[in-house]
Amino acid sequence: MSALKRSNRNPFSGLPLERFGEQREQFDPNRFDGELRCLHGLSDGRVRIQHDSPKLYWRSRAETSQRVLLGHHAGILYAVEWESLSADSLPPTQPPFPDLRAHAQMLDPFEAGLAAYARAMVIWHQRHRYCGVCGSATESKAHGHRRRCVADTCGTEHFPRIDPAIIVAVSCGERLLLARQANWPEKRYSVLAGFVEPGESLEDCVRREVFEESGINVRDCDYHSSQPWPFPSGLMLGFTAHTDDETLRLDEELEHALWLNPEQLVAAIADGELRPPSGFSISRRLVEDWYGERRATTLSAAVAAHKARPNTA
Repeated sequence: MSALKRSNRNPFSGLPLERFGEQREQFDPNRFDGELRCLHGLSDGRVRIQHDSPKLYWRSRAETSQRVLLGHHAGILYAVEWESLSADSLPPTQPPFPDLRAHAQMLDPFEAGLAAYARAMVIWHQRHRYCGVCGSATESKAHGHRRRCVADTCGTEHFPRIDPAIIVAVSCGERLLLARQANWPEKRYSVLAGFVEPGESLEDCVRREVFEESGINVRDCDYHSSQPWPFPSGLMLGFTAHTDDETLRLDEELEHALWLNPEQLVAAIADGELRPPSGFSISRRLVEDWYGERRATTLSAAVAAHKARPNTA
């Protein structure tokens, strides 16, 4: 399977949206020959959903000046507009604005991708209202895809930022390395991850992060796939890596780590001893693909089969 196909399986990825690109400066939404749909958002990046179904709530026209055009698809122009409020400040009768982390798996892939895109853009605007060079106010340009300092002596242009992070499934022979942080939900384990630092290639980051967190030296690594991660502005870059060193030397970031072969992984999940990564994260894909490459079935099918075994105790 190609990296493109692997990435398109990851939630929030593969969004079939024409994003305008160089046309953003000249584009006039009033001359768009199609329907306009506006997401209703809040300043913390949450977007409104419908009361009676797990679907996004759409307005048929813009109602605030804080708006970003996201792009168009199949004759529909999509945008997000937001109010300078947080979900905590809304009355209980207000339509729901759930956290995307909790709601992403309930949305269809297209709407989940739009919500992730919108969330990242709204939070970027909220955090860049002032120029990082001179401290003056900034104003939105290019339909929300650029901010410009209003000071005549500065005029610095600011663009949406992305924070790249690697996430890597490390194996040693037939065993996979999984770890957990103390603040994670009980029994939750995942693969290793960390942010890319300046002056560092992605492969350099894989080697450094794995060594810093686990004390393991990897001998090679390969790109797997990527996933937008708007919490608030991440881009997860997935890798697989291999090592001949099983000796773990954990740093203070990790509470526990362990090596599991495919059968041990299935048993731990089926018996409730280990909770795998969330289903809408690339980390889950890395674990599932690692298992699928070693056994002629899927991880979910193997777990179900293990649970269905008769109890001989």
